[in-house]
Amino acid sequence: MTLLKTAAFGALATCVLATAAWSDTRITYKSAKTGSSYYQMAVQISEAMKAGSEGAISVTVEESQGSVQNVMEVRARGGDYVFTTPPALVGLAQGGKAMFEGKRDPSFDTIQALFPIPSLTMHFVMSDASKTTNFAQMEGKTVLLGSGSFGAREGAKYIKLFGLSDKVTVADSELSNAVNALKNGQIDGFVTAGSYPAPNVIEAAASTGVTVLSLNPDQIAQSKRTELVIPAGTYAGQDDDITTTSLPVVAYTTAKMDDDTAYQLTKTYWETKSDMVGTAKWWDGVSLDMLANITTQIHPGAVRYYKEIGATLSDAHM
Repeated sequence: MTLLKTAAFGALATCVLATAAWSDTRITYKSAKTGSSYYQMAVQISEAMKAGSEGAISVTVEESQGSVQNVMEVRARGGDYVFTTPPALVGLAQGGKAMFEGKRDPSFDTIQALFPIPSLTMHFVMSDASKTTNFAQMEGKTVLLGSGSFGAREGAKYIKLFGLSDKVTVADSELSNAVNALKNGQIDGFVTAGSYPAPNVIEAAASTGVTVLSLNPDQIAQSKRTELVIPAGTYAGQDDDITTTSLPVVAYTTAKMDDDTAYQLTKTYWETKSDMVGTAKWWDGVSLDMLANITTQIHPGAVRYYKEIGATLSDAHM
């Protein structure tokens, strides 16, 4: 065999082996409760991975009771495990703090990021009839927060931070009733957190007319959350950008996942994101700039892809 033929054969063999490494890749993706927007996102990612890899990557979506459970399961999972959680929670797990106090495990140190997904975005939604365009004007108004959710807890926190605790009436009802209650004039506004555009805000804006309040720089600093801008035109009647806060959410795996699989998952995600926008507009809110929200290591396989496309990475990501 000539040297040229040997080199060609070697290159072909390498290509075949590389393809085989992920040609029948099975992934378990653990996200959120069935029926939630994040479970819907997981299903969309599963479908996008299948289409983008021409069937080579198969993603099974598992229901989850929440981000803490997702992180805790790292202890017993293998290299095929992908899960979603806020970056801050990974830091708490690795430090054995808060809800992870006394539960620290060495496997938490192996957690590595793949890619950002839509953030939990705070919406303070006030009816046009309430004539409320800033937080000070919420005084004397009735607002629905719901209960038990991140949005409800965060909304209550902001009301207290901004000096409105004794000035705002909190309606005793579930968030699922918010739009109807707003239409009927039973409440002046509601607070919700979810990826934007949020379905309940879309409905309220189209049927009643609403103002989604912006936070000023001081209020954002007080919240200790990540600033996020909802572009003008996202909701009916919204002529200006909305400056609000968010809780970033990221898809993670662990060092147990091989580099080729992490590379292919990350590459396929970004290359099919535009297709997912056609299914749900919340994917429009995801950009490479959101890599800055990742505060811990990114999987080396994903880093390879980000370097290929010239994405900005920090020292903490390596």
